[in-house]
Amino acid sequence: MEIGTARIEDISLLQQLADETWRASYAHMLTLAQIDYMLAWMYGAETIAAELAGGVVWRIARAEKEPVGYYSWRLDADDARVNLNKLYVLPARQRQGFGRAMLEHALRGAGASGAREMSLNVNKQNARAQRLYAHAGFRITGEVVFEIGAGFVMDDFVMTRGLAQ
Repeated sequence: MEIGTARIEDISLLQQLADETWRASYAHMLTLAQIDYMLAWMYGAETIAAELAGGVVWRIARAEKEPVGYYSWRLDADDARVNLNKLYVLPARQRQGFGRAMLEHALRGAGASGAREMSLNVNKQNARAQRLYAHAGFRITGEVVFEIGAGFVMDDFVMTRGLAQ
């Protein structure tokens, strides 16, 4: 597997990957209306372009040159924390070690950035993702429920782990 930096030219690919992974991953957790809303909100071309320009790290994982997933993180320099915003593997490629490999890659990159810890939010109903993160040393350190617009909320656990320097 190769993991490379996403560029402006990759926005449509990131949108396609997000659409496929989200519709499969969240179908039993969220309504179709909320999935559609969140995809438009989080993966709009302008949003991704602004994140790329603003220092959010986006990576695309490929196996045999075919995309299998992506992740993104942002460094909060004030508290030396990296926030893992996204980590998704295409449904057909799940349970093949790609998620774990991408997470390890993200952890190494975050540690190299000088951050002391990584945190993430994970849907409280997403037991599969919670197991992946727990296996990698993350622990639940909080809960958040916040409105995202259009009457929708995100109801997540916050998971955190320290980083090797």
